[in-house]
Amino acid sequence: MIWLFPFFLLIGCTFAGEPSFIIQPNPAKLLSPALTEVSGLVTSRVDDQFFWLINDSGCAPDLHLATKEGTPRGALHVNATNQDWEDLAAFSLNGKPYLLIADTGDNEAVRSQLTLYIVREPKLPSKGEFLSGNLPIAWRIDFTFEDGARDCEAVAVDAAAEKIYLISKRTRPPVLYELPLRPSKHPIARRITSVSTKTPGIPLPYSLSDQPTGMDISKDNQSAAVVTYRGVLLFRKSPDESWAKAFTKKPEFLGAHALAQAESVTFSKNSKNIFTVSENVGSPIIHYAASK
Repeated sequence: MIWLFPFFLLIGCTFAGEPSFIIQPNPAKLLSPALTEVSGLVTSRVDDQFFWLINDSGCAPDLHLATKEGTPRGALHVNATNQDWEDLAAFSLNGKPYLLIADTGDNEAVRSQLTLYIVREPKLPSKGEFLSGNLPIAWRIDFTFEDGARDCEAVAVDAAAEKIYLISKRTRPPVLYELPLRPSKHPIARRITSVSTKTPGIPLPYSLSDQPTGMDISKDNQSAAVVTYRGVLLFRKSPDESWAKAFTKKPEFLGAHALAQAESVTFSKNSKNIFTVSENVGSPIIHYAASK
């Protein structure tokens, strides 16, 4: 379902003072008609001018490529099942770039286990070429949450710590979980802390407006961006802090994105830009740029 709401309801939803990231005018748009329900978005670790994207449940298990201007550059068929793909993460391990596809959607909290698919980031096409073909799985993680089934749409990777972080949706408050990045026997996502994703402003006309729908950790591991249906939140982490500590702090609200149903967010490689898009076809690519 796509929710539409007046833009004027969102404009005032910011904290006092200038945020550290500012929304840029005249956003580009995703131009691929195949991107019907974008639920995951990441910046390529190979070339900062490209996005990788995935669609939600009911769509083919394909990994799509687009430029930062929204121009489609093809897709690869992932050798996996798209039961409910909800987020996408990019990271490097042992000098090699990888992507993590999170099949973690569970609206009714009934799935006995969830799956994370890890693939090598594909080679980018040459100018004028389009991606096609199949993409093998490097490894997969079939896991459970330690405290029962959970819906989860926000997943990110801290490669330096070799940890995967997940935030539950539909729980009040949302909960942060941790999972090993490397394959292991009977992996269990361990509860770390509750997370505040409440933001100021006029309430939106549905109950999940402040629930997390996407997450990304910056390449420098100093920030985590979390997107909700209302806007983007920024959690800061000092070098000597854990993510458990960082997520207990009040986040900075970067302002409303005014998208119909935002479910994905990504940093640029240099951590100075944040992008978010909506599920609907032709979504604007909302760009938050660092103000300093």
